[in-house]
This record gives sequence, structure tokens and C-alpha cells, in this order.
Amino acid sequence: MASTSCQDVSHRKYDAFLSFRGEDTRQTFISHLYTALNDKGIYVFRDDKQLEKGGSISPNLLKAIEESRISIIVLSRNYASSTWCLDELVKIVEYKNREDQIFPIFYDVEPTVVRKQTTSFGEAFTKHEEFFRDNIEKVQKWRHALKVVANISGWELKDSNESEFIEEIVNVISSKIRTESEILKELVGIESRLEKLKFLMGAGCNDVRMIGIWGMGGLGKTTLARVVYDLISHEFDGSSFLADVKEKYDKEGSVISLQKQLISDLLKLADNSIRNVYDGINMIGRRLRQKKVLLVIDDVAHVEQLRRLAGKRDWFGPGSRIIITTRDEHLLKLHRVEEVFKLEALTYDEAFQLFCLKAFETQKPREEYVHLSQLVVNYAGGLPLALKVLGSFLFGRPVDEWTSTLERLKREPENEILDILQISFDGLKEAEKEIFLDVACFFKGEKRDYVSKILDSCGFEPVYLSASPKAFSKMTNLRLLKICGLQLPQGLEHLSNKLRLLDWHGYPWKSLPSNLQLDKTVEFKMCYSCIEELWKGIKPLNMLKVMELSHSENLIKTPDFTEVPNLEELDVEGCTRLREIHPSLLLHNKLILLNLKGCTSLATLPGKIFMKSLKTLVLSGCLKLRKFPHVAGSMECLRELLLDGTDIKELPLSIELLSGLVQLTLNDCKSLRRLGK
Repeated sequence: MASTSCQDVSHRKYDAFLSFRGEDTRQTFISHLYTALNDKGIYVFRDDKQLEKGGSISPNLLKAIEESRISIIVLSRNYASSTWCLDELVKIVEYKNREDQIFPIFYDVEPTVVRKQTTSFGEAFTKHEEFFRDNIEKVQKWRHALKVVANISGWELKDSNESEFIEEIVNVISSKIRTESEILKELVGIESRLEKLKFLMGAGCNDVRMIGIWGMGGLGKTTLARVVYDLISHEFDGSSFLADVKEKYDKEGSVISLQKQLISDLLKLADNSIRNVYDGINMIGRRLRQKKVLLVIDDVAHVEQLRRLAGKRDWFGPGSRIIITTRDEHLLKLHRVEEVFKLEALTYDEAFQLFCLKAFETQKPREEYVHLSQLVVNYAGGLPLALKVLGSFLFGRPVDEWTSTLERLKREPENEILDILQISFDGLKEAEKEIFLDVACFFKGEKRDYVSKILDSCGFEPVYLSASPKAFSKMTNLRLLKICGLQLPQGLEHLSNKLRLLDWHGYPWKSLPSNLQLDKTVEFKMCYSCIEELWKGIKPLNMLKVMELSHSENLIKTPDFTEVPNLEELDVEGCTRLREIHPSLLLHNKLILLNLKGCTSLATLPGKIFMKSLKTLVLSGCLKLRKFPHVAGSMECLRELLLDGTDIKELPLSIELLSGLVQLTLNDCKSLRRLGK
């Protein structure tokens, strides 16, 4: 997987330079190859006029090598007997300093013969060393160039059908030429991004690697993945690009059609008889284990989509690469994608260059448009799609229209730009959309650093205020509340019923206000609070996702979570008086993290546990906990179970239902006698 540059692509005169030994191939193979390349629109340089008459390569030929994007070298039996061909080869290796610019074809000769210079190649070099005994350095350069080229992956014609052989070569080269000449020259900033992605992909490593590309809509995730795919797909046994996964999934309700495409692309099966999702999973996991593949899964919105298309690394053969594009970083974490590339917006210089290419078809604007161009680029904020839309819209328009357009954009953005932003917004969950709108409206017009300081100030620079019980009574529309150290000596009478975020560090009372409604709250945080009990009975909190009560040392028991269906994280670490866990908690379907670390008074847990989504369960430091509950059903999502420092005597036999467990810690469990089976 070699690096690819887009610099100077447009200045190359030829698409390909064809190097060959005329007497071996000119009338047959070369003629057919040249015609096939031309038919694909690939402009090829070849020495039709028998330029070998001279003793050295002409300046015109050297220039042709330099001005060609790639070189195709047809190595035949008598190639090494031609000093002309060898000189030509040395120049090609010098000029083409990247392996992906050289395409060797082994025509009736094995790569090992070229590499080791045996048989006809060895005979040729015996003569060369005799003839050039006063210039042995020249011969060594020839030998080195042959070794370099022989070590590059190419094509070997043995007993295969020549027309099919040529068709395969032309298809790969056509893809390479098209990518560099048409796509790369239009992609500003692609060079540095390709280099970063190449590093993450681990060229030459034989492991199976998943690489995530994430960022907001409109940044060019799909474009980057497509460029990489086009550039390196020929290096794999098979390749497949699954585009618009989210859109297809939303439309069809399943990934069956995507599974069929994947199998068709990689196994060349026209009818793969996939009747349901599980047929697809089985076929992918079974049939591709020995195949080195390149797979791009584009615009993934849910982790289940990934699990059904590329569930595990061992589904694919050594050296395989799976590239995933998404707007959701958490999704990549859930799927254990370790190599993640965060795609950032364009820098100002990159954004300016891209805009100018679209608005003026050049990298610099005319003098009268410079300031206006700067205003447009600032407005677009480094978003490639927005820059392209605005550049195309303003192309060819006079200055007065530019000015009026900018004034209008301040009041109302272009519909196409709104559509771009809508892509990212639509990708959010409902609760996240509400939080986004709250933050967008609450901090509108403020600088980013200022907003960050406001949101973080409670954790770093506490401010202690004293207020009356009615301090919040008139804040009926309050949605975001973060407090640290507020003193209300006379108590609290009212809090807004529209709170999305309630973060009160050091909440000073034993209970919540009786009239407090939390049905719209998404995050509830009361670390280091004095609270003893949250609520009595059942309380419907459909939007609540995160609850943090760590180090609330007066908390005695957890409430009934039956009507809190979407809770994902519960943190009660360091709640040293916590003695009772409500049974509903250990039967919760959506909870991902449960942290009970350091709950030193907790002696028992409810009789059974069945939490389908739980990934991490922390019971470390629960000094009095003697028994782990019976596992009532499969909990395949659980990865981490931390039981350090507990008083557990044995683990139940049902522990085997934790089939996805990666980490089980039992340090300092002094009473432990038995580990299930």
C-alpha cells in the first residue's frame, strides 16, 4: 500500500511510458496491450520508430519518462540483453521514486529470474560485465534496477489467456490513471490526509486491520475513502465499496442487499442465495477467511450494521483492510476499531484554494475578488462541500452579485449548505438533537473558548454563591444547569421542568425537590452530593441516559429503574453507605456502564443479573460483597468484569453465559475458593 501524491499531476504529458524489448514482443503482446490502453483513453508513449539505433538514450526519451505518470515495464526473456532497455530501466527507477508508479509485467519470464538474474538474464550480464569491464558501475546500476522492479508486485503471464491477461492489466492501470488525473487534481488538502491514513493502514503488515474515518457530514470522509480504495484496490485479492450504508439501511430496513453486494464483489458470485441477515453473516465469515480483501463500509450509523457486514477480524484473510466512515466516533469504539482517523475541516489556506478552484478555475482570484473571496471562505468555515457549493454558485458572476449574495447569506444560508448541515443533524439521536439545539441557542454568537470555560468552570474554579429558596423560580425555561458550590441556606423551592442537563456538584440536601420533573433530562449528575434517596416508587424518565452520583456518601439505595428505559451509564463509585441495589437495575436492557467501585457497605446484589447491553461492570473495592448474582441469560456484550477486593467466595456456574468477556479481574479476593466451571 504505497503513498500517493497529487502534486504536479496536471503537468504530466503522458499517462504511461511503455518499456519493452522490441524483438520479443513488438508484433504481438505489445501491440495488443497498446491498443487496449488506447481504447481506455490512456495516452501511452512508446518508441515506435526504433529509437535503439543510438548508443545512449535521447533527451526526448528521457523527457517522455519524466513526463509520464506511470511506467509499464514488459520484462521478456531478452530484455536484459539490450543495454538500451537497461539504461531506460535505470532512468525509470530514478524518476519514479514510488513503487505505485511502476507496473512490471513478466512476459514468459519468472520474477525470480529477473531478481536473481539467472538463465537468459544471467547470460546477458556475463556479456555485459565482459564488455563493460572498465565501467562495472554501470552494470551494477542495471542489476540494481532489475532487482527493484522484480520486487514490485506485478503480473506474470504463464499459461493464462493473453486477452484476459491484458484486460486485467488495463483495468488496474485505467483505475490508477483515472484516480490521479481526474480526482486527485481536484482534491485540495488530500495529500496530508492520505499520508495520515496510510500510516494507520500499516502498509506491508499482514494483520487484519479495521480503520475508522469519522467527522461531521460534508468534510469528505467518503471522498477520502474512495480515493484510497481506487489507489490500492489492485493490491488485494478482492475489493468492495459499500456506499451509503445508512441510506440503504433506512430505506430497506436491513443489510441483506449490502451483504449480497459484498459477497458478489469479493467472491464473484452472481446468485449467492442469501435469504436473511444470518445467512449473510455465515457466508461472509466462512468464505472470506483465506482471502486478502479491501472493504470500505461507507456512512455507517449503527454498530449493528458493522456487526453484520464485518463483525470480526477473523472473517477476513491476512493482510485485509476494512475502512469504515461514520459521523459517530462512539460507534467505532463499540466495534473495537483501534485505528481511527478524525477528519478535520480544511485549513484556511486549503479552504481558500478549493474555493478559488471552483469560483475561478484557478488557485488565485483576481484582485477585485480577493476580499470577497476571503469573506466567503470565512463563512464556509473549512467545510469542503459548502466551499464547492458557494464557489460553483458564484462562478462567473460580477462583483455586485457577490456582494449581494454575501449579504443574503448572513440572513439565510443557501439551501444546499443547509442540506449539508442537515446531514449531520439528522444523524443525531433525538435526545442529542435537543441538546444540540439547547447549546446552539444558549451560546449563540459566543467564542468557543469562552463557552468551554463557562461549561468547565465548575470543575476547576469553584465559585460559591448564596441565594434565596426562590433563586430559580422565574427560570421556567432553564434547560442547562451546571452548579458547583452554590449555598442555599433556606432550601430550594423550584427548578425548571425543562432541564436537559442537571449537573450539581455538591448538592447539599438529602432529597430532590418534591415538584421536580426530570422527564426531559438527559444527563443527571450530582457527584459529592448529600442526597440519601433519589425518588420513591416508579418514576418515568424516558430521556435519561447518564446518571452520575459518585462519592455521594449519604446515598443508601438506588431507586426503581423500571421506567428509565434508555439509561446507558450509572456511576455510584465511592458511595460508601450504599447498601441496596434495586432488582430492576440488574435487569436493565440498555445500560452499558455500571460502576459500583468502592461501595464498601454493599453486601448483597439482587438474585439474578441479565443486562443485554452491559459492557463494563465495576465492583472493585466492594469489601463486603460475598456473592455474584446468577446470570439469567446471555450477556455477550459484557467485556469487563472487575471484582478486585471483594469478599466473593465463588462465581456461579452461569458465569459461562458471559461469552464476550475479555477482562475478569479478581485481585485481592481473599475469600475466593471456586471459579464456576
